[in-house]
Amino acid sequence: MQKLVLASNNAGKLREFRALLAPLHFEVLSQGELNIPSAEEPFDTFVENALTKARHASALSGLPALADDSGICAHALDGKPGVHSARYAGENGNDLANNQKLIQALAGSEDLGAHYVCALVMLQSAQDPEPLIVQTRWYGQIVAQAQGQNGFGYDPHFYLPELDKTAAQLDAEQKNRISHRALALQELLRQLHSRA
Repeated sequence: MQKLVLASNNAGKLREFRALLAPLHFEVLSQGELNIPSAEEPFDTFVENALTKARHASALSGLPALADDSGICAHALDGKPGVHSARYAGENGNDLANNQKLIQALAGSEDLGAHYVCALVMLQSAQDPEPLIVQTRWYGQIVAQAQGQNGFGYDPHFYLPELDKTAAQLDAEQKNRISHRALALQELLRQLHSRA
């Protein structure tokens, strides 16, 4: 098993990445397990924030690092909340408050289209001059009524018309095949294989 530090303390992300990377013999440790503080995320793009987090975690752990920066972008709100998804309702906000703010912001809008974005960065070391970088999108719509108990974040309000379910109504196995993180990881693995 190759050890890899995930530059996140988000329990939902950790569960997803452990499940997605276990078949590839990666032991995924969260930065919190290694007493690594969270990095600042000062940038306006998902890629820049993910790269910053990965370099920070790798530098402090001495391990290869994986970081993602992800969020939801509502089309009627010019891509908001975007990189601010986790703190949309404020620094002390939580999933419920973030979702309520998004629903309120979209009230009366005819365009309920949205997409999740995942920027994924993998480094062999903090100074890796060739980080693997992937960015993917997962398209759906925002629904006002929460549906489903699975997932986290905006999942109960992220409706997938082709499945007639929200992301929170998908079981973990199904979500880990089609989500923005799953798509990003699939592309990352393709790049890893092409380097081998």
